[in-house]
Amino acid sequence: MTVRHLISVDDLSDGDIRKIVARGVEFRERGAGADRPLAGRIAGIYFGKTSTRTRTAFTAGTLRLGGQVIPLGPGDLQTNTGESIEDTARVLGRMLDIFVMRTAGDPAEMRTFAEEDRMAVINAMSATEHPTQALTDITTLLWRFGDVEGLRILYVGEGNNTASALALALSRYPSVRLELRTPPGYGLADDILARVDPEVVTERHDMDDLPKGVNVVYTTRWQTTGTTKPDANWREIFAPFQVTTALWEDSPQAVFMHDLPAHRGEEVTPEVIDGKHSIAFDQAENKLHSAMAVLEWCRVEDGGR
Repeated sequence: MTVRHLISVDDLSDGDIRKIVARGVEFRERGAGADRPLAGRIAGIYFGKTSTRTRTAFTAGTLRLGGQVIPLGPGDLQTNTGESIEDTARVLGRMLDIFVMRTAGDPAEMRTFAEEDRMAVINAMSATEHPTQALTDITTLLWRFGDVEGLRILYVGEGNNTASALALALSRYPSVRLELRTPPGYGLADDILARVDPEVVTERHDMDDLPKGVNVVYTTRWQTTGTTKPDANWREIFAPFQVTTALWEDSPQAVFMHDLPAHRGEEVTPEVIDGKHSIAFDQAENKLHSAMAVLEWCRVEDGGR
């Protein structure tokens, strides 16, 4: 059994990304069928932070692919009593086939779990990057438009872990254009900007002269899970970046995407997320199909596909 880890978008080749998102669309359209690539395999699903979609997607996805699940929370491991991450990783690597992790910390901790190279490690969100969300998003783009190349995407809001992963992943599509409008002081981190294709990804810190004729308007919640804002008046800084129906005046055919959970009246108005342009809940459903594609990719039989 070959083990592959997904801790950062950078762990994926261009071909890997295209294969995973295409497989996600296939799972959505046809279901798992008789495929049971995880039969006899056990996945530990560890979430140190709250989750509705991602935890459910990876749990249900493992079961649909024939595997079994051990749910784990922050109070379940002996790291609480002083056991080292290294020792915990060495033990779990001898018992589990897959370890899905959500933390609000440095993904370097996930690399420690991957060092044993006996169980596949999947980043279900860290402080700096949310790679499985980016794969869900691109799966949704492929499902909705039939092709990702050539799409124009406007992202409005904080340059958080979702935005970072999306920028890294879309950089693999040379003809895509992703324009981020992020509040001053809340843009993409410098190390992310250094890793994206500047021909694909651009960023500004205002809402002036927005691009016209975009295919997608995307936003995320302002208060990212597990983080706090350094500015006491951050809501005032973010207020001009609310997504309203006015954004559709110059892009009437655009669809609306949101990684959820949504706070109506903050980052987006009810008229947008509950309106005719919204595919946010199709996007949420695609968490399951994309998770299945990731799980399948992470553990493949030697010599298999």
